[in-house]
Amino acid sequence: MNAGTTLKASPSGASDIAHIVLTFDNNKHASALYGQFDENLARLEKQLSVDIRSKGNQLSIHGEASAAEQARRALDYLYDLAQKGVDLSASEVDGAVRMAVAADDQLTLPTLEKKGKMAAAQITTRKRTIYARTPNQDAYMRALDRAELVFGVGPAGTGKTYLAVAHAAMLLERGLVERVILSRPAVEAGERLGFLPGDMKEKVDPYLRPLYDALYDMMPADKVERALAAGVIEIAPLAFMRGRTLAHSAIILDEAQNTTTMQMKMFLTRLGEGGRMIVTGDPTQIDLPHNAKSGLVEALHVLDEVPGIVTVRFEDKDVVRHPLVAEIVRAYDRHSVGRDHRGGDV
Repeated sequence: MNAGTTLKASPSGASDIAHIVLTFDNNKHASALYGQFDENLARLEKQLSVDIRSKGNQLSIHGEASAAEQARRALDYLYDLAQKGVDLSASEVDGAVRMAVAADDQLTLPTLEKKGKMAAAQITTRKRTIYARTPNQDAYMRALDRAELVFGVGPAGTGKTYLAVAHAAMLLERGLVERVILSRPAVEAGERLGFLPGDMKEKVDPYLRPLYDALYDMMPADKVERALAAGVIEIAPLAFMRGRTLAHSAIILDEAQNTTTMQMKMFLTRLGEGGRMIVTGDPTQIDLPHNAKSGLVEALHVLDEVPGIVTVRFEDKDVVRHPLVAEIVRAYDRHSVGRDHRGGDV
């Protein structure tokens, strides 16, 4: 891809106006970049307040200099994805815009290479490749690569659990761990298990379903089934972790806000040699009895300065589900301002 930029001085007090021309060397990939009826370009125009015109394999971007540069960066990144065969959905476009805008907000953003080229962190398994769609997702994915214990904290829809499972699946496929262990504290199910039919596995499986769903998304179904049968992948309630030392394993604790202090300490001390541990949760969604303190909230304070532990905090702007989900999160945040989430502010 080739690019040329022209800057024009604007009237006094206004920002400079830029005119950027991009030329793509592959018409097929350029067409995928534009989207059906140029819908991807229209989405970029709306979000960045720029004007984008297409003529064959050439794009012309016109707008305020900073916005035009953000559009160039996003288009460059999306074209790279198209070359890799990625389906450029609306979510991919939105993610590229977030990353491009963040590049201006953070002078030392780790996803910026020379010449302003964006390169988002990625997780690759045999079934699919996932790219970071927000700066915090990028930071989270890079933390998973380098740290043995990572906390991913924030609202629903930010991808913290999904990315954790994807990373664990990648580690297993590459032989970097021998087992994957996925766990949740079965708080909601606790009082009702006795009324459900079947053995313990059948009772708790519905509560652990989100972990299964993420796993099947990352690995072929037959491989998942074989790994489950062989115990290479284990999905179990938190109570099953007591008394174990989990070496050479990728261990994930989901919905960690629903652990007690003792449960959290018990889980964290299961980490054995060659192990990797990921803890995810949302401190605003605690289902514990009113007088119980959240083990996640306390752990974030207690372990704040412990070397080797990385905490990534997601925000409503990191929500990558339906746009309404982000608005719902913001609405509830506004409603709960000043309220105590049992354990103090996070």
